[in-house]
Amino acid sequence: MTSSSEIRLSCRNIWKVYGREPERYFKDDAATHDPKALIGKMRDEGAIPAAANVSFDVGVGEIFVIMGLSGSGKSTVVRCLSRLVDPTHGEVVLDGEDLLAKSDKDMIQVRRHKIGMVFQNFGLMPHLSVYENIAFPLSLQGTTPADAKPRVDKVIDLVGLQGREKSYPHQLSGGQQQRVGIARSLAVDPDLWLLDEPFSALDPLIRRQMQDEFLRIQNDLHKSIVFITHDFLEALRVADRMMIMRGGEVVQTGTPAELITNPADDYVAEFTNDVPLVRVLCAHEVIDADAVPDEGRPCVPAQTPVEMLLPMLAAHPEGVAVERAGTVEGIVTAQSVISALARLSDQDDAKAEATA
Repeated sequence: MTSSSEIRLSCRNIWKVYGREPERYFKDDAATHDPKALIGKMRDEGAIPAAANVSFDVGVGEIFVIMGLSGSGKSTVVRCLSRLVDPTHGEVVLDGEDLLAKSDKDMIQVRRHKIGMVFQNFGLMPHLSVYENIAFPLSLQGTTPADAKPRVDKVIDLVGLQGREKSYPHQLSGGQQQRVGIARSLAVDPDLWLLDEPFSALDPLIRRQMQDEFLRIQNDLHKSIVFITHDFLEALRVADRMMIMRGGEVVQTGTPAELITNPADDYVAEFTNDVPLVRVLCAHEVIDADAVPDEGRPCVPAQTPVEMLLPMLAAHPEGVAVERAGTVEGIVTAQSVISALARLSDQDDAKAEATA
């Protein structure tokens, strides 16, 4: 969870139902009192609950990952957040404003000014250059070319596209095209960033590089992010917290370490099988409570996987500082990593004995 307790986005009891007159299912309190029974009723009557009673919060500066297999409802949920798809029932509150109460005209302004979106197919306009693609959402806001230029230049630098401003999408690699999509969504400086499987169309090596780039950008900008993926290892790399869905419903929500060590059921456990703990744990989860932060140590973002910390700790046995939003949270040492891994291994052994 983000170090800030401030909530940016609150999603409450969201339903998206496809079928004949889906609103009729919400004329009484059935959705609140017995959502499981209501889901069964919908399916018996031929309706499809693509999202069923979904609730979660996203804190300021938090990366909240929603994952699940194809058809689990994760993309439906993220489209409900921006009202690209209107929920059948529920509440979506962004910075205290109820998005479902806004008119279509008001929602256009919200999407232009407060929400950035990135999708797996990039969505670049082939007849526009890199610079023009990135500047496009600013032109929709009515920003003049002169006022847009410093903002466009800033995000081009941020995503590492210097020198490619005049190139067209067909002249770029897949990774470069995705960088354009990311820069375009960041140009409006959104309060909420929605990413729907943004790297799934990329080759594995480029995908890994883009994940690294994404985490670097987030360490600079501290955006509130909803990130959709079906890849558990990708979720482990980027998530502060994550939510696993199945059949439109939420199965479990928690930190990656919580889902690994305490899966709610066999479905969640299937995602987490054979994942090494050094990939699950992040720097902020293995801080040495007795170490006193001081100057002169190398510094890493709070979400850095322990797997990446190990070589650093070999070179810096005195420990590594852990930073979030410009503030040092604590120190990680080799001993604190060993202690955390041993504690989680003991928990796994105890659970295995209990179920044997």
